[in-house]
Amino acid sequence: MNAAVAEHNPNTAAGADANQNERGLLRFITAGSVDDGKSTLIGRLLFDSKGIFADQLDAISRAKHKRTVGDTVDLSLLTDGLEAEREQGITIDVAYRYFATPKRKFIIADTPGHEQYTRNMVTGASTADAVIILVDVSKVKLGDDGSVELLTQTKRHSTIAHLLQIEHVIVAVNKMDLVNYDETVYTRIVGAYQEFAQQLGLKDVHPIPLSALVGDNVVTESARMPWYKGPTLIELLESLSVYEDAHEEPLRFPVQLVARHNGHEANDFRGYMGRIEAGKVRKGDRISVLPGGQSATVKDILTLDGSLESARAGQSVTLLLDEYLDISRGDMLASAEQPPAALKAITADLCWLSEDTLDPRRKYWLKHTTKQVAARVSRVDTLLDINTQQRHPAETLKLNDIARVSLNLQQAIAADSYEAIRTTGAFILIDEVTHQTVAAGMIRLD
Repeated sequence: MNAAVAEHNPNTAAGADANQNERGLLRFITAGSVDDGKSTLIGRLLFDSKGIFADQLDAISRAKHKRTVGDTVDLSLLTDGLEAEREQGITIDVAYRYFATPKRKFIIADTPGHEQYTRNMVTGASTADAVIILVDVSKVKLGDDGSVELLTQTKRHSTIAHLLQIEHVIVAVNKMDLVNYDETVYTRIVGAYQEFAQQLGLKDVHPIPLSALVGDNVVTESARMPWYKGPTLIELLESLSVYEDAHEEPLRFPVQLVARHNGHEANDFRGYMGRIEAGKVRKGDRISVLPGGQSATVKDILTLDGSLESARAGQSVTLLLDEYLDISRGDMLASAEQPPAALKAITADLCWLSEDTLDPRRKYWLKHTTKQVAARVSRVDTLLDINTQQRHPAETLKLNDIARVSLNLQQAIAADSYEAIRTTGAFILIDEVTHQTVAAGMIRLD
């Protein structure tokens, strides 16, 4: 095996400016309840921004499972790719779409609204910079006494967005055409959401009234809502600031593979292959090897394009060290000045994603970066009530529950708090029998 063979990102130049740079690419997801119009909204974004090809438009125009009246194109079919999705009219899987405007490139994740598929929403949200929370005006209960009752799924997805630390939250109050574009209805819904967001701790919230079906305030301004003075959805998405925070964090390099020569070379060679998840590395840097605690100096940084003087987060490289150490897949090469903690017991916020309830007596596999260790949930500390945001005692977890838990690990992992570094603060739990992912977790270090 060629020791320099590691997946190289051609868009990441070595030795780039170490200063914090704004990224031109925005990753965002749509989230909300069933039939809030998420897929239609993405279809409208793609259609109105000229982000679909003529053959795609022709295909959905002739689609068997059409859910619109007359000759109107069903734009939701652009993302509902599974046959079951088309038949049932619901989104099941996460659908990723790519498009660009003259100002920015976008990666969209259309995530399911059905409670049963919350695990897929968590998957889509884990790498997102922004989330569009869709609120269907026809489903929100508006009381005569001025009360407003938001849907539970709206609160659940907002809570997950907060736990995953998604920076920007756009509240898209959709289907305004069904209430004759009534400003009062919009104002009441936004007020209720902002009150919930404040209780939750969401800070960067952007409300916008729209109709995905007819295109009001999606790409073009709506003449039907002259009372709204803000940007359209696409203008808002183009204006959101997203910075490459990972470049400013301390080095985190989970080892994926140890590369050796085939035994016929005169010079012995040992390289450590992987992707830099946070920070930067340069030749001559002193690094720590965790969880063992050894230290060494970086002798060389190799890619398919040759040797580099430095590399940064997002690049896949092979690191050579100045001495031979006992390093294997799952170990972490990290900044010697700011190393992660080596933990055999962790506290975490856990989103339970399995239909089988948590059994504290059972052993699960904990997958953290490139390392997999046996783990047990030793205690459910508190269960989060989605509606009130209050925490209560609990003994087990069922599908879609969110709780603070304590876990004991068979081997130590090199980890950070999720607040500090998302990549090394996140993990999943896997059922050792079925090999299904049963939970997603975020490590909390108090």
